[in-house]
Amino acid sequence: MINRIIALIIKEFHAIWRDKKSRAVLIVPPIIQLFIFAFAATLEVKNVTIGVINRDSGRQSIELVERLQGTPMISHVVFLPTIESSKDFIDNQRGIGVISIDSQFSKNLLTQRVANVQLLLDGRKSNASQIFAGYVATIIGQYNLDYAMQAGIQLQPTELVPRNWFNPNLLYYWFNIPSLSGILTLLVALILTALSVARERELGTFDQLLVSPVSSVEILIGKLLPSIFISMLEGSFIIFAAVFIFNIPFTGSLVLLYLSMFLFVSCIVGVGLFISSLCKTQQQAILGSSLFMTPSIILSGFATPIENMPAWLQPFTYLVPLRYYLIIAKGIFLKEMPIDLVLSNLWPLAIIAVLTLWAATWFFHHKLE
Repeated sequence: MINRIIALIIKEFHAIWRDKKSRAVLIVPPIIQLFIFAFAATLEVKNVTIGVINRDSGRQSIELVERLQGTPMISHVVFLPTIESSKDFIDNQRGIGVISIDSQFSKNLLTQRVANVQLLLDGRKSNASQIFAGYVATIIGQYNLDYAMQAGIQLQPTELVPRNWFNPNLLYYWFNIPSLSGILTLLVALILTALSVARERELGTFDQLLVSPVSSVEILIGKLLPSIFISMLEGSFIIFAAVFIFNIPFTGSLVLLYLSMFLFVSCIVGVGLFISSLCKTQQQAILGSSLFMTPSIILSGFATPIENMPAWLQPFTYLVPLRYYLIIAKGIFLKEMPIDLVLSNLWPLAIIAVLTLWAATWFFHHKLE
């Protein structure tokens, strides 16, 4: 039995490597997506253009504008003549927003009265607008403190000093790339397994496999193990890139991370083999994989927090293996997650892995009968 399984595994490796579609799935998309997600798919607000309407010619308003111009996240400041021109500026998406300074701004500051600054934002970019509004509030708040010290004005001595744990500089790729070790592994494991049976049906070799002296369980194992090995190899590449290329700190246990990855990949290859058993062509297998992959990424909490989802939708996230792996990967990378917290996310992965592999085995066996 062992010799037959080893022969099937070797055959599967040869079939994957000789198939152009499988080679393309294994090599090209993960590398491209790694760098796209790391550098392009970011929630940071940088290099933005803003409009400024300064109807005050005093020194105080000019200093405030100069501070805005010197801010690293603002690459270009467009001076607008009137408040009416801000409509065209925002409608045509020439910038993320407009800062309007009242004509009495400097006078109000000199007479110790409230000096208002209006901020108009593009609501079509809701997330970026909120982040940028926070930046502007910080700049104006610091300007108020500096002006009060220069003018000798008494202000409340309360100051908020933020401190960010586990990612002190708020580098987005510290959060993003550990998550990619799960997302790209999901992509490879699902596509690779989903194509395995469908590919042999198209080539006509699956019927030959059925008449060979191997059982359905041996065929199943021969399909699963190469996919698990290659998927974990892909995940290892992402982990290597995270540590040695992007210099993301790795603070936890590598053994726990690989154990989590093994259980996670086992969940996915079970789903992939189930999809592959249903499909007759590789195109159908790819389509079926997409139907599973997209909801999994959305419900995993990668792009949006699970807490922000509707209450009726949140229970469905417990069925998504990627949810648990992302918690473990980010925790082990950035905050040396203790073993008890890792295990609290490992046992749901183990249960899902057993169920998906059992379902794939049962369905695969009955499809062969």
